[in-house]
Amino acid sequence: MPGASPAGPAAVAPTPSPAEREFLALERELAVFLRRARAQSGEMAREVHPELEPAAYGLFVRLDDAGPQRATELSAYFGVGKATMSRQLRALEQLGLVARDPDPADGRASLVRLTDEGRARFRRVRDARRERYVRKLAGWDRAEVAELARLLNHFNQRSEG
Repeated sequence: MPGASPAGPAAVAPTPSPAEREFLALERELAVFLRRARAQSGEMAREVHPELEPAAYGLFVRLDDAGPQRATELSAYFGVGKATMSRQLRALEQLGLVARDPDPADGRASLVRLTDEGRARFRRVRDARRERYVRKLAGWDRAEVAELARLLNHFNQRSEG
């Protein structure tokens, strides 16, 4: 029949179950959140240094929180390949924002750390970002903010590996 779809002229998607609706809603909200977060990370990275790509901001967050780490640990944490991580770190190193020091546990390896300049630039931008969150969430109860942070942490912990 001309104009008929392969599934038939009256093919309609089945109505999702309540559980499926919950997960569809979660997927939709995460997609919006992640898209906005990627755009904001790009802005934040450029505020740290105009030549940085968006992924750099997450590296600053991790190195500031966890301290010096091997490149392999960083690539595993972010779920990216070693070559990608190496390229990102090389760019940060060339800008003087990170440095590599010998790993005291294994002299063949090195630990990546923020330089004083990298830490100062990152923290200035991070503090400004935190102030934006404070303004955006001004109408929220502090317990709601804490619960959101707890749930996101729970989700992130479950998403590792």
